[in-house]
Amino acid sequence: MLTSIGAFLLQFLPRAVAQGIPLLFGSTGETITEKAGHLNLGIPGIMYVGGMGGVIGAFLYEQSLRTSGKPVNAFLIIVIPLVCSLLGSLFMGMIYSFLTISLRANQNVAGLALTTFGIGFGNFFGGSLIKLTGSEVPSIALSTTSQYFSKKLPFAANLGWFGTIFLSYSFLAYVAIIIAFGTSYVLMHTRVGLNLRAVGESPATADAAGIDVNRYKYIATCLGSMIAGLGGLYYVMDYACGVWSNDAFGDRGWLAIALVIFTVWRPNISVFASILFGGLYILYLYIPTGMNLSLKELYKMLPYIVTLVVLIISSMKKKRENQPPEGLGIPYFREER
Repeated sequence: MLTSIGAFLLQFLPRAVAQGIPLLFGSTGETITEKAGHLNLGIPGIMYVGGMGGVIGAFLYEQSLRTSGKPVNAFLIIVIPLVCSLLGSLFMGMIYSFLTISLRANQNVAGLALTTFGIGFGNFFGGSLIKLTGSEVPSIALSTTSQYFSKKLPFAANLGWFGTIFLSYSFLAYVAIIIAFGTSYVLMHTRVGLNLRAVGESPATADAAGIDVNRYKYIATCLGSMIAGLGGLYYVMDYACGVWSNDAFGDRGWLAIALVIFTVWRPNISVFASILFGGLYILYLYIPTGMNLSLKELYKMLPYIVTLVVLIISSMKKKRENQPPEGLGIPYFREER
């Protein structure tokens, strides 16, 4: 019995972690944005563009290698998709920032518009690249780039179950964890984090104290978007093994937003909660349901059901530290101060 449970965990946990890493990137980026008082519902579109930016960079580099006959440069094959992903995500973050901070547009409408735009952007360029390759299937495979992004620690296989559970992931997985813990430390233990939280709680008070509210909002939103975009890059280059298919990203962007609520705006908790969400997301694959497809769909609802339960419990307790920033979703007019 114990042997079978151990074998199940060795198979299930790494997949749950791999499934949860895109959510961790997205939730960390969204937490930073929300701490500045902005509810960015454009995260799904930003993650989509982040993934597509990496695909475009990787595609162009692999095509140049085929044309020139040069060997693969291990540095460039990682840096080019990474930079393209960050630039694409930054572009999306700047659009959202300009609309909601400078023009003071409705944050919900702007975010949803950004998601629609991001998915359309990704599908347009994804379809164009697929046509360029002349592929007979509606997808593009960047296997050479994926090999470098998905490389594991070479000694993990020699450490038994410890290596399988803790060390069998690519570098982006560990980057996501470091960013989450680093973000949590900055928010709670530095003056920059204090100022950012002040901007999200009461921008008028922060402005009166001499804090440049708009600058903090712009930086937090753009930085959060860039971090979230890395979730899309990880999904394509590592989890999907370099294969891009239009609309294959699913609802991971929305799950990342739900994860922010589930972790009560604490990125350090997101590290563990993302694994839980990743496990819940794929749990239906391990529960025998036969041909009952409706039951499988119910199992897919588990992450959202858990989030709703946590939201209800945290609302009933009414602890201030478990509530969203008071200025969340409210545009700031300095003239009304």
